[in-house]
Amino acid sequence: MSNRTVFYVSDGTGITAETFGTAILNQFEVNVRQVRLPFTDTVDKAHQVVRQINHTAVIEGKKPIVFTTLVNRDIIDVLQAGCKGMLLDTFGTFIAPLEQELGLKSNHRVGRFTDISQSKAYNARIEAINFSLEHDDGQTHKDLDSADVILVGVSRSGKTPTSLYLAMQHGMKAANYPLIPDDFERRQLPPALVPHRKKIFGLTIDPLRLSEIRNERRPDSRYASLQNCRYEVSEAEAMMRRAGVRWLSTTTKSIEEIATTILQEIKPERLGITNF
Repeated sequence: MSNRTVFYVSDGTGITAETFGTAILNQFEVNVRQVRLPFTDTVDKAHQVVRQINHTAVIEGKKPIVFTTLVNRDIIDVLQAGCKGMLLDTFGTFIAPLEQELGLKSNHRVGRFTDISQSKAYNARIEAINFSLEHDDGQTHKDLDSADVILVGVSRSGKTPTSLYLAMQHGMKAANYPLIPDDFERRQLPPALVPHRKKIFGLTIDPLRLSEIRNERRPDSRYASLQNCRYEVSEAEAMMRRAGVRWLSTTTKSIEEIATTILQEIKPERLGITNF
């Protein structure tokens, strides 16, 4: 398997360059050392970036791969003239053809907002993150009417990371509640959730994988035993079937896949492009 250093160079945060580059590189069997170089927004910084990339090329004896999302022409010229890496200009590849197709000139704007605090979408996302943190792990029943989705499942089935991902990436107010032995004995969903059944989405997981995860947290405990994990998963799945709750297994799925499935079921309109 090949090894290579990958640089993500941007005049903003570099998240777009990293996201795009990672998606492309996932198509190859390659081990990468990732270096994000954000806020490369002056010619002087561009020269520093070139020196760092070229130093890596000399030390490793291989061309670094460089993904960029730069809009300043002078900065791009510095990299194109001096960089000894494989330069992949993400914006340049797509902007010129789109200008021609749309009959419009790009505004070559650095970043997404001139003042992020004035963005309604951004403020809504912050509100969603705060809501999801407040309603993590069943901490409160308050204001569940405002929730977009309520995730349920046994402990360590992926509820918290999924809730936060939905909030951060899609602005969804996501609460999550663990299903516990008391719920299994009653054979019913937690009473506070019953009025909100239509918003509930269940997460389950393979008992063996659940046991492995729990043993990392509390090794050799009854909580982590395979027997207990099998019992909890079986009871949780039976409860969700009885209640008519939609659910999926998180065993082999990424957070992104889980969240997308939930969006398809709960808020399909959120799969449209949102400018946060």
